[in-house]
Amino acid sequence: MTQTFYDYMAIPEKCLLNKPLFKKLFQEHADLDITDKKALKDDIDKIRWVYTLNPSTLNIEPYRDYDEIAIIQIDLTSASRAQRIATFVNKAIPYPVMLVFSFADTIAISVADKRINQADKAKWVVEDAWITAWFNPDAPNEAQQKFMQDMTIKSLSFVNFYAFYTDIKNRTIALNTADRSGSYSLASGDGTINRAEALRELDKLEQEKTELQNKLAKEKQMGRQVEMTTKIKKYADQINGLKEKL
Repeated sequence: MTQTFYDYMAIPEKCLLNKPLFKKLFQEHADLDITDKKALKDDIDKIRWVYTLNPSTLNIEPYRDYDEIAIIQIDLTSASRAQRIATFVNKAIPYPVMLVFSFADTIAISVADKRINQADKAKWVVEDAWITAWFNPDAPNEAQQKFMQDMTIKSLSFVNFYAFYTDIKNRTIALNTADRSGSYSLASGDGTINRAEALRELDKLEQEKTELQNKLAKEKQMGRQVEMTTKIKKYADQINGLKEKL
């Protein structure tokens, strides 16, 4: 399952590390709240550092904070808190990572732009994080198939590690876009920025729409029901309009 995805990436053998990472690492190097600790304890089966990409294993130059990229696989027993897990793993590891979550027969890919905290050089700030929907790499739909084909190492930028990682992020955003629009295609520059902004706005609108629908189900007053139904229709129109622009 995960091996199918790695086969598509075609990462050189010399990049293979395949070493376990123990939960204690994240207990010591991540600022975990109660829910994080529960996710670490109950939701994670195994964590492995599968590949390490750096100038000695891949012929790519470093760029500022992007001098090494780790590909880390996290096998889950529950997928409900994957995004939360991605956040604290990113804060604990002091360089860019691509997370490959696995659960049952599916995987999800997570990436995040990070920078060193200028106030505390020992800490990293996660600025822009993305995670794909779950999919089965052994039985992908058309968009997922194109995504995996685009993730092959040779199709990514070798200008420097920042450009390399940006290409991975852009492909992740493209797959998330395809989940909403039904069509997978790569964008660059302003196109990717606009897509990212539209996806964030979609998430916000869909959450607000769901919350209002839940309130409507409990509302008894006819006037409030009509008002809420009208607002839900407006949310639906805005959501559809954004999807058409993706």
